[in-house]
Amino acid sequence: MSDSTDRYQARTTGRWWRYRPGRGGLGRVVDVPELPTTVGSVTLRNPVMTASGTAGHGAELSPYVDLAGLGAVVTKSVHADPWPGNPAPRVHEAGCGMLNAVGLQGTGVAAWLAEDLPPLIDTGATVVASIWGRSVDDYRRAADLMAGAPAQVVAVEVNLSCPNVEDRAGMFAHSAEATEAAMSATAGCGRPRWAKLSPNAGDILPIVDAAVRGGAEAVTLINTVMGMAIDPVSRTYRLGNGGGGLSGDAVHPVAVRVVHDVAAARPDVAIVGAGGVRDATTAAELVVAGAAAVQVGTATFGDPRAPGRVASELVEWCARHGTDDIGELIGAIHGTH
Repeated sequence: MSDSTDRYQARTTGRWWRYRPGRGGLGRVVDVPELPTTVGSVTLRNPVMTASGTAGHGAELSPYVDLAGLGAVVTKSVHADPWPGNPAPRVHEAGCGMLNAVGLQGTGVAAWLAEDLPPLIDTGATVVASIWGRSVDDYRRAADLMAGAPAQVVAVEVNLSCPNVEDRAGMFAHSAEATEAAMSATAGCGRPRWAKLSPNAGDILPIVDAAVRGGAEAVTLINTVMGMAIDPVSRTYRLGNGGGGLSGDAVHPVAVRVVHDVAAARPDVAIVGAGGVRDATTAAELVVAGAAAVQVGTATFGDPRAPGRVASELVEWCARHGTDDIGELIGAIHGTH
């Protein structure tokens, strides 16, 4: 996404806008104050992170955000092997959300470690690496390769919203048995693991339990909601893959409900909230529902400063509401504080 002029392209309202560092408000690097939180055994300096797949490999955002100030940069999901992704078109604007079917294109873990991770570490960022697979062995191989990552990679987020080629019934995150098997296979990374789960499972609690049995210290809730768009004139799918995942403002109430219900039923499970976070209020809403940290995703396509802006605004929001301790807000709706 970056080039010799450090340009960042974001798709908004069907057009491509370019943001240039140092030219007006959009170029201002957003500084991020501290507001420490803990996710499982991992302490973060701020509760706000990027969401996987929405910020390239992370370093691309450095002209706009103090990446070292974020809780973490969660990187694009990588497979053990290179993967071509889905056919174009891959993104479609869908009212107050976005449909995507990028298909997790990437060059593989080894290339990511050698080429993409070093520039991100040079920014001073705390890194959460994201991995995915199409089989239990894929997850095992990706995790084993991550064992060689530097100490700045503090956790591995295991993206379980992936087709399971060994079980044509659906995604890993739709099956408790498959979720537990995939999580158990990733122990070789030698780091805390977070399970990123799908809201499309009929009952998510057995999936959460399976992820924890498999070794997850935390669960990331939620991944995208299944969706589709069709052009009625041409009678064709608007995405090259047919269906896709819906993200952005439209899914925020879904994320709040899932985080709330999991926190209520499993109060000892650490939660990272994701889905439609675009400002301090939407971030705080997920925290009060039960999330110890949040991720900013689709909002970054419209404003590359969004993760830093939300992180900074959340600190200010807490101060306005009489607290400098995010722990006082986590799960507050459940009467835990």
